[in-house]
Amino acid sequence: MSKFDEKGASVEVQDASDLEGSSFEEYSYNHIFRDPAVAEHYRGVYEKCEYECRHLFDPEYTWTKEEEKKVVWKLEWRVTLWAFIMFTSLNFDRFNLSQALSTSFLKDLHMNTNQLNIGNTLNLVFFLISELPSQLISKKIGADVWIPTQIVLWSVVSITQSSITTPAGFYVTRCLLGALQGGFICEVGLWMSYFYTTSEFPLRLSIFYMSNSFTIVISSLLAFALLKIKTEAISQSWRWLFIVEGLLTLVIGLASFFLMPASAAQTKAWYRPNGWFTDHEEKIVVNRVLRDDPSKGDMHNREPVHANELLKTILDYDHLPVYLIRFLIDMGTHPIATYLQIVLRGIGFTTFETNALTIPYSIITIICIFSIGYFSEKVNSRALTLAIVPTWVLSCLIPLRFWPNAQKDKWGTFALLTVLLGHPTDNPLTNSWVSANSNSVRSRAVSTAIVNMFSQAGTIVGANIYREDDRPLYHRGNSALIGINFAALAVTIISRFYYKWRNSQKERAWNELDIKQQEEYLSGTTDEGNKRLDFKFTY
Repeated sequence: MSKFDEKGASVEVQDASDLEGSSFEEYSYNHIFRDPAVAEHYRGVYEKCEYECRHLFDPEYTWTKEEEKKVVWKLEWRVTLWAFIMFTSLNFDRFNLSQALSTSFLKDLHMNTNQLNIGNTLNLVFFLISELPSQLISKKIGADVWIPTQIVLWSVVSITQSSITTPAGFYVTRCLLGALQGGFICEVGLWMSYFYTTSEFPLRLSIFYMSNSFTIVISSLLAFALLKIKTEAISQSWRWLFIVEGLLTLVIGLASFFLMPASAAQTKAWYRPNGWFTDHEEKIVVNRVLRDDPSKGDMHNREPVHANELLKTILDYDHLPVYLIRFLIDMGTHPIATYLQIVLRGIGFTTFETNALTIPYSIITIICIFSIGYFSEKVNSRALTLAIVPTWVLSCLIPLRFWPNAQKDKWGTFALLTVLLGHPTDNPLTNSWVSANSNSVRSRAVSTAIVNMFSQAGTIVGANIYREDDRPLYHRGNSALIGINFAALAVTIISRFYYKWRNSQKERAWNELDIKQQEEYLSGTTDEGNKRLDFKFTY
């Protein structure tokens, strides 16, 4: 969290242990709003934008460490867990295609892997195109309305995939799924950010992203059963994957209308008369988040982002290092995961063996995602933590590319692929990074969408690195991936020095002001978001 020192400058306070000798009640009051002028300034901001929790803002409010722990525990079950479940619904409808690829799917649709690349590319392009518009719709009508609507709509499309018979049908459903799913991840991330502090957010996003690997495990187990089903009406077993997992998604979408409140102050409803929190707990949730980041109250949760605000965030060069990291890392890891089933089939594993063999790496990834989120929270360094990802991938990718017995020793190749794909994902750290470096709800709404657009752009390129004439081991493609991961590692390291340099620039400019000028700056500056001198970039 941030507070002001005796000069009014922003300094970091991570938790109660940073204030040795203080009671937690004192800690809960030792914050940015101790300065009455600052508190009055932000009170005016919250009233002007009609922030939905403004009536709970109280600079004088105190609470105990135990009370805050109790509140956070409630948030884990009601915010993080349900976000995880909703993400699982999206992943069901992304990963069932991978399971279908281990069957006669391509043969039944008269397709080859190049046509599969076209379908995957179309899906990613439409996902990318809809990312920002979807986020803007969510900001206008509310995440609690738009996200459940998205889930219901894409579940219907997923079910219709069970009836496709031609490449054209495959292309159409891929486009529709991309268009409806785009924006979902950043929308949920923005919704979650309303409930958590900056230091807490990476770990919760890591848990959210664990859904990727969790769903692969569940989907593989479901596929093991569903791919054995054949009836007179549906003789091709892969069609059952789309029907059953689409129906599961539909149930989650309908439930989300009732399990997603708009904010901490809006948890009471006719179907939930007591809400999530007591009055005391509501004030804790709201005030602890605002004291950590006052900008989280500068916009109503159903207020749209206007064109000029959108343009400012798009042109914000200070987010570019994180965007590039996400682009390079996702491009450098996507092809291996997408083509795993095809590679395993190509070196001699059966359909059922192939689906079962996707489970081990998913379990490793779950452990790694949680560990890297926890590690990031402890060391408080996004860049150094993210550098683990390309380093991990390179340590496996280089041996995979140059191992002469890769096709003969199928179990050895499987082991190497399993360790490689067990790498921790960059998604939660890059999302929480741009969120922390936004310093306004408007910027955060747009920047979290843009970082995911860079992710989709990376996967669009990555989807076309493995080609038909390079199978089954894709040596040419893996050589390209090695270069991409080296570039990702370099940009990640450089970004740390960039943000340290930007912070030193701000500090010098701040120290050139006298105390009166600093006070005038805090109350009257036209600098916005991360361009304010009293804001420090996370790195």
